[in-house]
Amino acid sequence: MLEIKDITFTYIDQPVIKELSFVVQQGQNIVIIGESGCGKSTLLKLLYGLYDLDSGSISYKGNPILGPKYNLIPGEEYIKYLAQDFDLMPYITVEENIGKFLSNSYRDKKKARVNELLEMVEMTDYAKVKAKYLSGGQQQRVALARVLALEPQILLLDEPFSQIDSFRKNALRSNLFQYLKEKHISCIIATHDSTDALSFSDKTIVMQNGKIIVNESPQQVYNQPNSKYVASLFGEVTELNIEGEITFLYPHQIQINPQGALQAEVKNAYFRGSHYLIQAVSEHQIVYFEHTELLKKGETIRLSWL
Repeated sequence: MLEIKDITFTYIDQPVIKELSFVVQQGQNIVIIGESGCGKSTLLKLLYGLYDLDSGSISYKGNPILGPKYNLIPGEEYIKYLAQDFDLMPYITVEENIGKFLSNSYRDKKKARVNELLEMVEMTDYAKVKAKYLSGGQQQRVALARVLALEPQILLLDEPFSQIDSFRKNALRSNLFQYLKEKHISCIIATHDSTDALSFSDKTIVMQNGKIIVNESPQQVYNQPNSKYVASLFGEVTELNIEGEITFLYPHQIQINPQGALQAEVKNAYFRGSHYLIQAVSEHQIVYFEHTELLKKGETIRLSWL
């Protein structure tokens, strides 16, 4: 179990992490989501031991994880951290980068392990290519394979799919998280991507201004947002006062209804493939909803909600 207790960290004179606490059970996938600058990346660096805490503690199975004041080389053998800069060796091949920290004593075993990881990140065809010739997305996939080579107990990933093409990202995510569950590896991901936060997490942590404001199941975070900030992390959101209570609604929860209580004027329509996202205005309030047909700008409609 990874335990974070009341940690605080200040960068220069600005508090970045403020009295933050949570627990990660072995094999759990925890996603940390929030706006840029909320402290997600800093938190991962603290968990890895790159910075010293102002106060509080981080421990794994009862053993402290300490910063550079106590460790000449940051990190522990059982933790791997993938930063956003990838840190690949540009002049060696993909397979050499992945196998860099694997022992040469058992070459057949090393080769099999490298091939297994190449297949998982769909980079088998690039095994002999030097890293400097890869695209950003390809480098990111190689870096992901490399941090898994020694099979850590804890994996820290900072925006791990940010440069990967959408059509490849979905398959890679599925492969990765299936692998982590099979190996019972704890994973903590800092991301802006709501798919990471909802589809593959056991717990979703929402951060704002260096603090945890929500730590719940992805279903609860999405279906019962406690603020517009939380709801907006998962797409467009409409804030309505319904019978004296503030309610946050996603576009699929609002629909055209001739008998609807809300009158609105269409301002814009955005094609989303299977539907249009309609932006409308009702009493100076922006309203977003989905509709199967294109609506004309200036058209007056009535809306209801689910």
